[in-house]
Amino acid sequence: MVLLLFVDLDPDLAALRPLGGFFVLRTLRPAAGDPEAMRINELPSLAKAYEKITSDVYGNVLTFRVGVVSGRLRAPELRVAASIAHQGLAARLWSVALGCAARYGRLPDLDPGLLRWDAGAGAPDDLRLTEVRPLPGDAGPDTLADAVVHGHLEPLAEAVRARYNIAAGLLWGNAASALAGAARELERWARADGRPEAAERTRAAVDALFGHPLLRDTGIGTGPAFRRRSCCLYYRVPGGGVCGDCCFTQPPCSSPRAASG
Repeated sequence: MVLLLFVDLDPDLAALRPLGGFFVLRTLRPAAGDPEAMRINELPSLAKAYEKITSDVYGNVLTFRVGVVSGRLRAPELRVAASIAHQGLAARLWSVALGCAARYGRLPDLDPGLLRWDAGAGAPDDLRLTEVRPLPGDAGPDTLADAVVHGHLEPLAEAVRARYNIAAGLLWGNAASALAGAARELERWARADGRPEAAERTRAAVDALFGHPLLRDTGIGTGPAFRRRSCCLYYRVPGGGVCGDCCFTQPPCSSPRAASG
């Protein structure tokens, strides 16, 4: 039996900081006249990334993010950059949610409208939460799934598929890989810090999440033992290779569309 520890969410979510950059979620409490706080307050909400294509597609925050990733990695195709950008954001969302579950036993409201996204920045400065508003109940698997899978990953996958023609299987493989990676890092911290109960809670939650209909067929195993059935396409980046949980053991030599789903 895994006992949940309930701790009040502090206004700065400071308990996430020892976990490392991907787990940190900075909060937005602008001081009067602070230009940096004013700039962050003007950033688009993450909900803007999930909007449907319009004639102003080049002004969309997701399009901008993919362009940034493409330039940094010298990706040969936008769809490659889109997949990697998608997995990176999924990793941030899972890390924040699992970190809160482990450290507080509850989640703040992670509604896309409450999260500001600096699409040109890297973790942990890419996401800011405008209001720390605790969700009711504990941070069990159902709460985590509602907050991350349904609140973010479904609309994000729909937006990426519509703009970059990436197979759903690849995107949900990215989401599962990001979940497994976040769980590994959190369990590693918990054991190194002498918090076996946090590692146990994380393992139980992640095992349950991999039973979700959108995640259960994405690979074999859960958590540290996960191997996905798809490929994020990172091997197509100059100097890239296959990831530790990839379906391939070495970069494929087939067509550029290999591993699209």
